[in-house]
Amino acid sequence: MASAELTAANFESTISGSGTVLVDFWAAWCGPCRNFAPVFEAASEKYPDITFGKIDTEAEQQLAAAANITSIPTLMAFRDGILVFSQPGALPAEALEDLIGQVQGLDMEAVKKDVAAESQV
Repeated sequence: MASAELTAANFESTISGSGTVLVDFWAAWCGPCRNFAPVFEAASEKYPDITFGKIDTEAEQQLAAAANITSIPTLMAFRDGILVFSQPGALPAEALEDLIGQVQGLDMEAVKKDVAAESQV
């Protein structure tokens, strides 16, 4: 499955479902974004069970601001509606593969307990 264009209209519904969602915040003028794009696309083809979304920070400035994006590219990973990774910088293919493995391998029951404990502090 190729990556999908995410906007303010479909961002929340995309990330809040079950499963894994990777989101690439990018801009056309950004060299590292252009370098990362084929790596992200290749992963989207290799992992059809994962949702891959791209957000053009120029077209979706309010969404980028709401997500506290200060540097691009920024990659976010959500699992079962929970943000589990957020980091600026273009990743090489091997690092993206490793990240996908780590996100897929998370014990989500433990993550949900941690999130619940944090919200009570």
